[in-house]
Amino acid sequence: MKLIFVLQLICLAGSSASKSREYAHHGAPMFADLTVSEMKAVRAYLHEIPEMKLTDARSKSLKKNSILLMELHLPRKHEALRALDRGHAKPPRQARVVIMFGNQIKPNITEYIVGPIPFPNYHEVKTFKGSKPVLFESRPITNVEYAHLENKLEEIATKAQKLIYESTGGFSYTNCTNRCLTFSDIAPRGLAPGQRRTWIMLQKFVEGYFIHPIGFEVLINHQDLDPDKWTVEKVWYNSMYFDSVEELIDKYESGEVEKFQLPVHDDNDLYSTYVPRGQSNTPTNIHGPKLVEPQGHRYHINHNFVEYFGWSFAYRVRSSAGLQVFDLRFNGERIAYEISLQEAIAFYSGDTPAAMQTKYIDAGWAMGSSTYELAPGIDCPEIATFIDLHHFFDTDKPVLHKNALCIFEMTTAMPLRRHFNSNFQGGYNFFGGLENTVLVMRTTSTVYNYDYIWDFLFYQNGVVEVKVSATGYIHATFFTPQGLDYGTKVYNYVLGNLHTHLIHYKVDLDIAGRENSFETLDLKYVNFTNPWSKQNFIVQSKLQRNEHKTERSAAFRFGKKFPRYLHFYNPNDKNKWGHQRGYRIQFNSHAHSVLPKGWKEEVGISWARYPLAVTRHKDSEATSSSIYTQNDPWEPVVSFEDYIRNNEDISNQDLVAWVTVGFLHVPHSEDIPNTATPGNAVGFFLRPFNFFNEDPSLASKSTVIVRPGQDGKPKIQRWTPEVIGHCVTERPFSYNGTYAGV
Repeated sequence: MKLIFVLQLICLAGSSASKSREYAHHGAPMFADLTVSEMKAVRAYLHEIPEMKLTDARSKSLKKNSILLMELHLPRKHEALRALDRGHAKPPRQARVVIMFGNQIKPNITEYIVGPIPFPNYHEVKTFKGSKPVLFESRPITNVEYAHLENKLEEIATKAQKLIYESTGGFSYTNCTNRCLTFSDIAPRGLAPGQRRTWIMLQKFVEGYFIHPIGFEVLINHQDLDPDKWTVEKVWYNSMYFDSVEELIDKYESGEVEKFQLPVHDDNDLYSTYVPRGQSNTPTNIHGPKLVEPQGHRYHINHNFVEYFGWSFAYRVRSSAGLQVFDLRFNGERIAYEISLQEAIAFYSGDTPAAMQTKYIDAGWAMGSSTYELAPGIDCPEIATFIDLHHFFDTDKPVLHKNALCIFEMTTAMPLRRHFNSNFQGGYNFFGGLENTVLVMRTTSTVYNYDYIWDFLFYQNGVVEVKVSATGYIHATFFTPQGLDYGTKVYNYVLGNLHTHLIHYKVDLDIAGRENSFETLDLKYVNFTNPWSKQNFIVQSKLQRNEHKTERSAAFRFGKKFPRYLHFYNPNDKNKWGHQRGYRIQFNSHAHSVLPKGWKEEVGISWARYPLAVTRHKDSEATSSSIYTQNDPWEPVVSFEDYIRNNEDISNQDLVAWVTVGFLHVPHSEDIPNTATPGNAVGFFLRPFNFFNEDPSLASKSTVIVRPGQDGKPKIQRWTPEVIGHCVTERPFSYNGTYAGV
């Protein structure tokens, strides 16, 4: 009878695991990005609504009604869970559409939920928490607006042609061939809500033009929808401010302005190029190490559903913000409902007006849609699976980004675990080890000068790593002596401006279910009499647990003491050893606040006050930022501080952790030509903490154990083929383990 009962349990467990996988696969399409046909269907449906009067996004007028952004609108969590946990029908797919209504007396931005797709027949207005209105001036800048800005710059540069030509050694903005100028624009676009005033700096249009400023910056007011009414408010040249281009030219010609001339440009000495230079002893005719898969992929991808060594998840790349993972499970048990990138900011300091105004909030540039093609062997291993992405931002038809996401398995060249058990007599009792292989999902965002490499890494022992690596070009401005207070001189007339990168993530944890609690663990010293030597005392560390029962209690400010362990657990479920099953968040970050609390632009990034904040899940609190924050950080339509203001109970609730990571970057000469990734990677780990009864990577058959045999020869025990394959080595695994004097 006992044997029959055990067999029944095994069958039930197998059936449960099979159902779990079936439901996860069934529900994954709920989170898939809009397809090309879905995007086209939504656009056609909206353009057929007469009262909207929609025109093409790329038509030249700014006084028009047009679609700015289209992306998937996520279903409500409880509706999605019915499909994921019980196999119920999936809720209808819907699109989130942002429309700019510029062709009316009072222009506005309105968001709509459109569905059901792929055959839409309804649309409803989507509002923000508190029904906050979206100022039209807070809209992201478009290609059409850029075209009008370029026309204005041509007009300005034509007036200042002689000054610019003399200062740059022969470069000009118009009528140029190989000595042309370009520009970078700065945000936010003003100093208060409702403004649209942009500082623009001119640069030499060469490879890596971001680090070729020429010392000419101009403030353009482009708030009016009629570009003919745009005005120049200020001009900055060689550390001096002017009220107009005409004033600068007059004073330049009269000698009231100190003239300067940049060094003569030499194409053979282009410091911003990737062309190799300098000495290297590495042979150029021999390739470096490469990653191989001797028997092919060990992971499985079905559309947006991925499986690997017990892991399964769905993914999407949101056009506005970027990479997201949903329904993350290990061995069929959900660990997180959502882990998603929310925002990335880079706040700068400097002496020039462009530098001191630069506070980039990258969702406002639709950083999720700047996912460009990945290079095999550089961005991802050649063996990776490359996946196309489609975006609909500032366009009239879906845009294909080929090979913009990759998934691959790699070895870390570091054992997941190992032990050499010496017998201390020149031999050993055993050696055991397990190679560390990990699944990586990667995409990038190139938001103008910077390149962010976004990674999710899935380890065999139930650990998830979420990481961003920063590379690309620094944001550089024209060097002034005062500039050394705000950065480093990296070339003639070039200052690398100090800045802080902060990245924000949403981590919706469901540890063994939706009812979770949160506690922190720290150490405190205890002093007590030694029980076996009464005249002495013992001083040692003792665990100090602190359960956080409210949202305010679980919002940790930068600059305050931060707990060692951040533990999310299910108070209603215990492992075999009586511990509440949980996961903890472990930081890899050097972040700090960028502005004093409540200071102007800081209001728009109130999430940046906290390395960690914990809230109760609400569908109305889906994101911590918006595409409008960049150009209206003073009165943001999404205010993260509102999420914790009501200080709700977070014990035994559906919890969301909001994680901020980042680093300070003081540029240095080694950032030329551009910033390298080593040392510029930050993120966090999700690590099991009594979630399992033992390390789940024990299921891996890649373990190798070596024991000495009775004949003195090593006895190797393994569960995978002895020979890996000719592309790695034809030699079988061998191990001796002895050591002796020589």
